[in-house]
Amino acid sequence: MNVIRFSDLCANGKAQGQRVFIRADLNVPQDDSGAITEDTRVRASVPCIQMALAAGAAVMVTSHLGRPTEGEFKPEDSLAPVAKRLGELLGREVPLISNWVDGVTVAPGQVVLLENCRVNKGEKKNNEDLARKMAALCDIFVNDAFGTAHRAEGTTYGIAQFAPIACAGPLLAAEIDAIQKALASPKRPLAAIVAGSKVSTKLTILKSLASNVDQLIVGGGIANTFMLAAGLKIGKSLAEPDLIDEAKAVIELMKSRGAEVPIPTDVVTAKTFSADAVATVKKATEVADDDLILDIGPETAAKLAIQLKSAGTIVWNGPVGVFEFAAFENGTKVIAQAIAESSAFSIAGGGDTLAAIAKYGIEKQVGYISTGGGAFLEILEGKTLPAFEILTKRAAG
Repeated sequence: MNVIRFSDLCANGKAQGQRVFIRADLNVPQDDSGAITEDTRVRASVPCIQMALAAGAAVMVTSHLGRPTEGEFKPEDSLAPVAKRLGELLGREVPLISNWVDGVTVAPGQVVLLENCRVNKGEKKNNEDLARKMAALCDIFVNDAFGTAHRAEGTTYGIAQFAPIACAGPLLAAEIDAIQKALASPKRPLAAIVAGSKVSTKLTILKSLASNVDQLIVGGGIANTFMLAAGLKIGKSLAEPDLIDEAKAVIELMKSRGAEVPIPTDVVTAKTFSADAVATVKKATEVADDDLILDIGPETAAKLAIQLKSAGTIVWNGPVGVFEFAAFENGTKVIAQAIAESSAFSIAGGGDTLAAIAKYGIEKQVGYISTGGGAFLEILEGKTLPAFEILTKRAAG
């Protein structure tokens, strides 16, 4: 995937004195008073902004926040708390500009934050007039918001069509590199862990990966559906019996390539779904009619850990059990530790996956942690993301 990189433009002096428009992802969680409760995305946006300032550019930054109604600005939609936090991180005041589409005053060496871009009429549907107006504000457009790369909106696609130069910021470039390393040219064996409550939400991902990976490890409710497909009983566990044929097709596709979907040989069950439920380890063939499967068993976890440690590349999306409950976290914990200890290049993404990585403190051992939930899933589905598509087109001239 060939894109122009903002870091190259800066290194070559091409951002000096230029008006740079950065689309960041500053969509942070807030409490009822509007205070930011978790600032990872704001901190992640800082390197691109600092790069632009150090290169002598006049810097404009924007992002969406929440789900505002286009054309109707409300105080709770404001990026004001983000401007304050960004100012603290940059060590300078970051002015917040409203009604900016028709013009912004910013000098080289200055940075301003442009108010919530989703309040602009036409943003979500990528209105051409809006895109052209935004493109006219800058000499260089920088997309540094992987979390929105799967959407063709005004500030993620339209502006990139019409800006004099459109490029990838350091965050987006790192995502592109990690994805290519993991999926386009992986070191084999390539193992993928796809877990979650429903097969239906991950079916296209499973099918896409089944034609590429050497091991497809399924977990959570997805594993229960695959256990049904393998002729095992799962009691009253979460599953989708109407998708058994789809699960069988994935198993057969893997088999035809000499690959496999490992079916659990033991599981951890409970009679109720609760943190204090009594956990019982059982063989996968001995699940009772009133059992709930809430984790893979220790034997299964140990086997999977051995496979992961010998992998060349690992893609991880989803915990394999109810890891939030101490009695049912062993499977996810063992897999997390195996990934940490493996010499494989690993890429992980998805909210629950990031929570598991944080819980077990393996951030530094994972090769790349993807910040974009929906965008990461669409990449796994084999889709070309709109933001990548337009940046590739612009790089090709």
